[in-house]
Amino acid sequence: MEFTVIQGDIARQSADALVNAAGTSLQMGSGVAGALRRAGGEALNQAAVTKGPVDLGEVAVTDAYDLDAAYVIHAAAMPHYGDGKATAESVRDATRNSLERADDLGCESVVIPALGCGVAGFDLAEGARIIAEEIRSYRPATLEDVRFITYGDDGYETVSRVADEVRSGRE
Repeated sequence: MEFTVIQGDIARQSADALVNAAGTSLQMGSGVAGALRRAGGEALNQAAVTKGPVDLGEVAVTDAYDLDAAYVIHAAAMPHYGDGKATAESVRDATRNSLERADDLGCESVVIPALGCGVAGFDLAEGARIIAEEIRSYRPATLEDVRFITYGDDGYETVSRVADEVRSGRE
């Protein structure tokens, strides 16, 4: 599946679904979750918490409230126990489950951040490779527009480079 890499604030994106980089408790704290909570409203955080906790790598769905989307898919790439760090397996599972859930919901567009690579401490280049590989190998039912978003310049350069490598088979 083809996808684009974009730079910006996920909370300002317009799509059928926005993916939240969540922890297993689904409490929306800082990073991507904080940006979505601030823009989506406290009701978004309250709705997310009522869906948790979820297992590592799993997802839960809420309404998007004040965001320009129909849904927020809360992808638990980070545990809220132990060391709180994401793993290759949790990033892979959270990405795959987000894509599957977006399809299940009939979404045509979804925006996915670098799951597990911020607060959860997973290496950005390695995480970007896992996410890009999962998106590329995914066979959608309804998804047509998948955007892999990063916030800062350094992150954008890293994710763009890695995504280009995955697309060209130089992975």
